[in-house]
Amino acid sequence: MLQGTGSDVGKSLVVAGLCRAYRNRGLTVRPFKPQNMSNNAAVTADGGEIGRAQALQARACGVAPTVHMNPVLLKPQSEIGSQVVVQGRVMGNARAREYQSWKPRLMQAVLDSFARLRAEADLVLVEGAGSAAEVNLRPNDIANMGFARAAGVPVALVGDIDRGGVFAQIVGTRAVLDPDDAALVAGFMVNKFRGDPALFADGMAMIEERTGWPALGLIPYFGDAGRLPAEDAVALETRRRPADAPVTAAVLKLPRISNFDDLDPLKNEPGLRLLMLGRGEAIPADADVVILPGSKATIADLAALRAEGWDIDLRAHVRRGGRVLGLCGGYQMLGRRIADPHGMEGPAGAVDGLGLLDVETTLTSVKRLEAVAGASVAEDAPFAGYEMHIGVTCGPDAARPVLRFADGRPDGASTADGRVRGCYVHGLFGDDRQRAVWLRWMGAAASGYAYEADVEATLDALAAHLEAHLDLQRLLTLAR
Repeated sequence: MLQGTGSDVGKSLVVAGLCRAYRNRGLTVRPFKPQNMSNNAAVTADGGEIGRAQALQARACGVAPTVHMNPVLLKPQSEIGSQVVVQGRVMGNARAREYQSWKPRLMQAVLDSFARLRAEADLVLVEGAGSAAEVNLRPNDIANMGFARAAGVPVALVGDIDRGGVFAQIVGTRAVLDPDDAALVAGFMVNKFRGDPALFADGMAMIEERTGWPALGLIPYFGDAGRLPAEDAVALETRRRPADAPVTAAVLKLPRISNFDDLDPLKNEPGLRLLMLGRGEAIPADADVVILPGSKATIADLAALRAEGWDIDLRAHVRRGGRVLGLCGGYQMLGRRIADPHGMEGPAGAVDGLGLLDVETTLTSVKRLEAVAGASVAEDAPFAGYEMHIGVTCGPDAARPVLRFADGRPDGASTADGRVRGCYVHGLFGDDRQRAVWLRWMGAAASGYAYEADVEATLDALAAHLEAHLDLQRLLTLAR
């Protein structure tokens, strides 16, 4: 099990790289994360949803993702509450304090899923959540040491030297851990190192001396990490934004943005400047297209959009001849009205949408989770993606659908002039031919960039990177 000294220290990436490296050695490998918190989810082959990182790790293993790879997924809907997904299905909503009392019941599902994976694999690589040192959450913990103790899994601790304070990260973790938890730690890794590794040899020795844990490796910074789908919204702050691209796409970074990996295939297109707009930033007048991404809480994020004044900016953008694309929750916002008769996102009721598309949405109690494929209506360009939403959208502009599924169902809506469009499908830009169509719609030239091949090549490069800097045979021995 790889646990971290904090969030975003690189646990997900290290697990993905190890998954590919051990798979390349001929082992049957499976990824596992007991509890994840993310609104960036993936649809599984067995019809559920898990965190995006585990889907990438499954890909690194060469297998389809299943709900058992991430049995508990928390999808934040507010600052203090989340939707709780257990083995791929929504169990309910819980505020943070209430959720703590749910954990003993959830541990059984976690151990059940882990046992299933362990039975089918030579090696299961487990990813912890957040920090191993969150000792205030240690009672009933199912994500880090609580799981490791219950499952009898040895732990490798990952620290991040790039953010600074790596001595305090690792030595401090050792200081606050319960002695029985600390005994499970088989060693530590220092991730994201820059410079000459020989200059940090004394540092590794000092950490060994202070903690009593052996050093398992110093991992240099992997510069191509941004070419892989990211799960944590922290990654949105550091995405590559070519300043010299001829076409600008402004993305509204909503407070509860979800499935933002939809944008990954676009961010490596040299002809497109992907500009992530956060709080306090206006939509620039020179933007060619504005993208409203997915949202875990459409009505709340629509209110946040208005509070930023982006609704005014959007109307001005459209008057100037700009284009607008709404994806899933963003599509719902573009309509005239969003009704929530069952109180799926809060108190039952309805709100006015942005009115840029002549459609209305009714949020339903049934969540659609399904892998889909088809083609764009106008250009007949193929796509493969997934649906993950509650709600049904209909109206005059839906008579001009954007996509058509392989079974003949239409999806999406468009204004008569085609400058405002929306659809429910996630992963739309992953198909190179479909992405080329959208780039032309935005006014950008497609580069010939092969997204899926790039992800595979990057996973292989990451595996080779870890092979060069970690003793994989030693880690395998530690895993018993």
